Amino acid sequence: MATMGLLTVDLQIHESASLKAKRRVVQSITSRLRQRFNVSVAELDFQDKWQICRIGVGAVANDGRFLDSQLRKALDAIERMGLAVITDFTIEIL
Repeated sequence: MATMGLLTVDLQIHESASLKAKRRVVQSITSRLRQRFNVSVAELDFQDKWQICRIGVGAVANDGRFLDSQLRKALDAIERMGLAVITDFTIEIL
């Protein structure tokens, strides 16, 4: 049976001084995650704020442990990119 995983991440983008600068950072993060982990990624909230962002990362697989592992690796990748600071996150396996 298919299992779905969702990672929700709140980010602080200190370097951003405009919505255009923020979009550039968010676009970089989301495209890297899509390429590396073959996941769906979208900006979920705070689109009108300059320095904060919430993104969602979704994936489907037949093993919940594999999904949890992949989403944690995606979270680590966001942190290693150094483009934003993770302020909060949740992982849900459904």
